Amino acid sequence: MAKKIPVTVITGFLGSGKTTLIRHLLTHNQGRRIAVIVNEFGELGIDGELLRSCQVCPDDEVESPNNIVELTNGCLCCTVQEEFLPTMQALIARRDDIDCILIETSGLALPKPLITAFRWPEIRTAATVDAVITVVDCDAVADGRFASDPAAVDALRQEDENLDHETPLQELFEDQLACADLVILNKADLVTTEQYQQTIDLVNQELPRAVKIITSDRGIVDVETILGLNAAVEDHLEQRPSHHDTEEEHDHDDEIDSTHLVLDYEFNPEQLRQQLELLVKEQEIYRIKGFVAVPNKPMRLVIQGVGNRFEQFYDRPWRTDERRQTKLVFIGHSIDPVAIATALAVDTDRELDLV
Repeated sequence: MAKKIPVTVITGFLGSGKTTLIRHLLTHNQGRRIAVIVNEFGELGIDGELLRSCQVCPDDEVESPNNIVELTNGCLCCTVQEEFLPTMQALIARRDDIDCILIETSGLALPKPLITAFRWPEIRTAATVDAVITVVDCDAVADGRFASDPAAVDALRQEDENLDHETPLQELFEDQLACADLVILNKADLVTTEQYQQTIDLVNQELPRAVKIITSDRGIVDVETILGLNAAVEDHLEQRPSHHDTEEEHDHDDEIDSTHLVLDYEFNPEQLRQQLELLVKEQEIYRIKGFVAVPNKPMRLVIQGVGNRFEQFYDRPWRTDERRQTKLVFIGHSIDPVAIATALAVDTDRELDLV
């Protein structure tokens, strides 16, 4: 029997730095032939396009699905059979050309249903989950976006195990940690020493077993630390508890909304950032990401926002065969797509594509 393809699942909440980590792994692959499955929440493949722009893929494969496969029809934990199975089968058929597979789950996905799929006969004999890597945004945790008072939450749990004192987002955060073989604390440079230690304490509180925790700066880690852990996760799922273990199915689409905006318009980066910061204050928007056309700039601007924190960089020149458009994805709770479009379309002559 041929050796199983090792698969590394990279999970973590919206904006924690999963795509940045994978870009680093691709550009420091040490000769490995890596296939990537990107699971987006929303219909614009921003993360997949960011990975293609890392300039690892051969020029004749940049536009092909051979190296990077995008799944944009929902979180993998909800669409495992419809989306993931045929994708894995196609990659397994190319096993002689692949050394390992990276799966970037949506920031809203539960890792355990995905890993369960590796027990299916169609996959089990050909692939194994080498490890689950959970990326944690230290700044988000320090800002209380998962547990504003971890000690109080823990006290409530001990008082009454039957009461649900947790938000859906906190449950997701805990499930992602409970499934981890390695935890990466990202964006540690944005928090104080005290906040960093509080983050470690919270993470340790949610880990059901001994798991190594490391720190990274913008996803820069030793590749050997991430790949080749040989955990065979699918064989040890009972050691990875989940809030959803007793559910036949779950649905978080009612809790989280996504919309995207496509504009045939160029923006001044600073003015756009101010408009987006105002939108975050007015609506419950967790994540903003996309590409921006900037006047008199030959390169495409990438903008990413987590809460009220934004960063931007130019990733590559605009190609001669592509349209200079601004494309933005918004993910949040009960967001108003019309208000978003209105805020960014300051004149009525702009051509809008809003979903």
